Amino acid sequence: MIVAARFNGPPASGNGGYTAGLLAAELGPGPATVTLRKPPPLETPLEVIPAGDGLELRQADEVVATAVAAASAPQSPAWADPTGAGPYAGFADHPFPTCYVCGPERGTDALRIFPGVLPDGRTAARWTVPSDVSAVTVWAALDCPGGWAIIAPGRPYVLGRITVAVQAVPSPGEECVVIGEFVRSEGRKGFVRTGLFGADRQPLAAAEAVWIAI
Repeated sequence: MIVAARFNGPPASGNGGYTAGLLAAELGPGPATVTLRKPPPLETPLEVIPAGDGLELRQADEVVATAVAAASAPQSPAWADPTGAGPYAGFADHPFPTCYVCGPERGTDALRIFPGVLPDGRTAARWTVPSDVSAVTVWAALDCPGGWAIIAPGRPYVLGRITVAVQAVPSPGEECVVIGEFVRSEGRKGFVRTGLFGADRQPLAAAEAVWIAI
């Protein structure tokens, strides 16, 4: 397995949601939980090997990530109208401005999901689905909008663990909505939920994730 340079999060490592989606695809269909153990390297051959009830993603002797089938599907936030959201904070202050999912310095080769904060504290963004959409793309789309529900100026977070259930992959060109919701914090950890909704407002996918302040 190789994480192509296009799919970065921080400049030198893979976007967490995208990398997690790639690994989860090796498990097969159904909800899955992926834990990132170290920053996923870009353009580097990684080995996927069976481990216990799931899989390990390895770079030589180091475990980059693990994946297991999830016991249950994650809970999604409710749909909301993104026109009620404020401006995207990442336009003014972004820890990783070239991120594949939410980087404002990326062009049309990236997802360009820019969530603003709703009056109730959740995040919301429109997302025009790309032509090469897949279940892995959906994992990526569910990543950063949840993180922006907890990211604060001057305190970046990175994804530590994510559980995703994909009910359906949206169609290319579809105008979707992504909602992020802060759940709670424990020390450096922030717990969030994310939901993806189609143009008809029906749920397509959901995620629960743990982000870690760095």
